[in-house]
Amino acid sequence: MASRVLAGMLVAKGFYVTIGETFGMSQRGGSVMSHLRVSQKSAWSPQIPFGQADIVMALEPSEALRVLSRWGNPGVAVLSNSRVVYPIGVITGDYDYPHEQKIKSIFKKLTAKSWMIDATSVAMGMGNSVLSNIVMIGALVQTELLPIDRHAFEGEINKSVAADKRGVNLAAFDAGAKMI
Repeated sequence: MASRVLAGMLVAKGFYVTIGETFGMSQRGGSVMSHLRVSQKSAWSPQIPFGQADIVMALEPSEALRVLSRWGNPGVAVLSNSRVVYPIGVITGDYDYPHEQKIKSIFKKLTAKSWMIDATSVAMGMGNSVLSNIVMIGALVQTELLPIDRHAFEGEINKSVAADKRGVNLAAFDAGAKMI
């Protein structure tokens, strides 16, 4: 949903947006990744070339690191949820999960800008952990990395979300914006 909401916001601002989604083993708890390619002139292919991401938004810190290892570059910005979801290798004891300070240190080395927020706790406080993606969108908009704003979000939510869910989505967006 996050990629479609962001794409809708950017299209409403006059941009060409192509979405490429990689679902992998998502039905079994694996990674889901969406590529958004944004242009003022024309549509692009759906996959971001390796080493050419401008922004990485991740719902889990180790996923941010995984994406940065392939698509990152010295100019990339990263916004990551701080809520850890342990991969199976960590659960089985085969691997260690890096602590938050280590992840932040890696972000600092690999990126031009980085933010880490606990979007999941905010969403759970609002009664639904699924709202963490909307909290992340609010935070992303607040970074001013993209030419979108709350008004664009409100327009997109009014088109794509049932009327009884709009208020909580706007509140989640606002909560995310306050975290930056």
